[in-house]
Amino acid sequence: MTQTPAPESAPESAPEPAAGTHQVREEADAALADCVLCGEPTEYAASTRGATYCPVCEWQEAQRTACSG
Repeated sequence: MTQTPAPESAPESAPEPAAGTHQVREEADAALADCVLCGEPTEYAASTRGATYCPVCEWQEAQRTACSG
């Protein structure tokens, strides 16, 4: 069995984010709410009212409520 050589040009890496974007993201990460079920960081700001879930728990909660008839 013959192997074909890999292409010589490597794919370019992702472009760098715009100046200042990284700093804004770090500030946003620092103020994220914790999941009320597992304690993992969520996608929501700490100032969000109500129960906040991480993506996994949010999906599981949606499955439970969808099947509860």
